[in-house]
Amino acid sequence: MTIGILTSGGDAPGLNAVIRAIVFSGVQTHGLEFVGIRNGWKGLVTEDVFRLERRHIMGIGKQGGTILGTSRTNPFDHGGEERVREVMAAHSMDALVVIGGEGTLAAAKRLTDVGLPIVGVPKTVDNDLDATDYTFGFDTAVQIATEAMDRLRTTGDSHDRCMVAEVMGRHAGWIALHSGVAAGAHAILIPEHKTSIEQICDWVTKAHDRGRAPLVAVAEGFLLDTMTDVHSERGLDTFGRPRLGGIGEVLAPLIEQHTGIETRATTLGHIQRGGTPTAYDRVLATRLGWGALQRVLDRKWGYMVALKGTEIVDVPFEAALGSLKTVPDARYDEVRALFG
Repeated sequence: MTIGILTSGGDAPGLNAVIRAIVFSGVQTHGLEFVGIRNGWKGLVTEDVFRLERRHIMGIGKQGGTILGTSRTNPFDHGGEERVREVMAAHSMDALVVIGGEGTLAAAKRLTDVGLPIVGVPKTVDNDLDATDYTFGFDTAVQIATEAMDRLRTTGDSHDRCMVAEVMGRHAGWIALHSGVAAGAHAILIPEHKTSIEQICDWVTKAHDRGRAPLVAVAEGFLLDTMTDVHSERGLDTFGRPRLGGIGEVLAPLIEQHTGIETRATTLGHIQRGGTPTAYDRVLATRLGWGALQRVLDRKWGYMVALKGTEIVDVPFEAALGSLKTVPDARYDEVRALFG
């Protein structure tokens, strides 16, 4: 049996650990062969593939990024089902393991609906896929964001400034919530809850009046109550979604104008995606890789592996794509009580 592997969409710490687990276990235990597909769906439709062997995965579990490369390519813009079948047949691929987020898995579902043999592995640093409790890369992103906020607090304290830290989070505020709590932020702003500038400034002022240099954690998808659309100045991506970033730079001058407190904004951006994955993410990614390989052996096409509690389970693609996992009101309310 020959299995093709691709990573698609945004990169995330832990991708290499997934690849390593699949290939190592497949070769060592089951005598399988693998085809590496470069740069996601783009590499599949352009036939940019190579024989993926055990020597390629030596020591990669601790590395960030992905040795296969990735892209935000939609295969249905480049031949779709017919082209994918053609390339798979040309390289004797009996199945595909597709590692990616919502856009990637949506494309995978369309292909399995027409009979292609595909198993999925969920990947998103935002942790917003509803069918799994956690995704690898999230823990690393939170750790990086927390460390950055810890550093911002020291420079804020030195200059008596308000510091605004913008983190990733398109539709869900999980990174902002977890890193904000860990860093002791005086306000945490997430996409699930629109907030007025007056309320934000009230939290900032209360913290400042207590002798603190205020810290505001904000997710990139946050909206003020006066906004109808997310802040986006960089157009749309391949899947038609706005490229986010910059809401922190919008908030900082407004906070300074309303409070008189000197305010600076820092956008962490892709720093959260890069570097060495945490131990938790390495273990989770490895377990998901093992689980994906077993689903291929069981020929459970149209399913992805997921974490439920402490167990690795499988769920159909449609369950993962039905709705996003957003921060519940109760979770935000318990944290909000600590603002200011």
